[in-house]
Amino acid sequence: MCFSATASFTAGVLLIGLGSITIRLAASAHERPFAAIPLLFGIQQLIEGGLWLSLQGGTGALHASLTFAYALFSHILWPAYIPLAVLLLEKVGWRRGALGALAGTGIALSAWLLGAIVADGIDSHAVGKHIEYDTGHVFSHGTAMVYGLATVVSLLISSSPTVRLFGALSLVSGVAAYWLYSTWFVSVWCYFAALLSVVVLLHFKVRWKATLPASAVAR
Repeated sequence: MCFSATASFTAGVLLIGLGSITIRLAASAHERPFAAIPLLFGIQQLIEGGLWLSLQGGTGALHASLTFAYALFSHILWPAYIPLAVLLLEKVGWRRGALGALAGTGIALSAWLLGAIVADGIDSHAVGKHIEYDTGHVFSHGTAMVYGLATVVSLLISSSPTVRLFGALSLVSGVAAYWLYSTWFVSVWCYFAALLSVVVLLHFKVRWKATLPASAVAR
């Protein structure tokens, strides 16, 4: 993340372990995309750990590849993936409609960001204890608002209390990251969101207990 390679590698390993648990707890194919969120965040954090090392003496080709790989997660995957994962969990009609609209918006944003990054490129460099991702005009205020709609509001629309908790914590951490680390917002917020994905485990633990007989829960 924005602090060090050690922080990114540590978070990455822990999240991959957490993700392996949540995926096993998923009861159906519809639940697996949401269950995979910690695992995907873990891979993203490992990539940023490698990026830290490349900034300390790696080749230009390695640095460019890792920067683009990180952007595939931070800029392109999440706006489309999060609302789709929440949509697959949802059973309430009007919420599904709203999530479908947000998923379409997120997919369109992801496609636009991918095209812009391919056309204009993306670079990263260390500024003190932070990594700054330079995408030029790509991540403007308007783009950030649409990104937030897709990744945060979709969580808040869910009928699941634990999914909404994940959304509320993501919103608070996003505001804090922008307020305190606006220059490194992408890196900082992704790290906070990655750590908050532990709520995904809470979601499946709660759902799992709800399916047990009352006597088993009591034990």
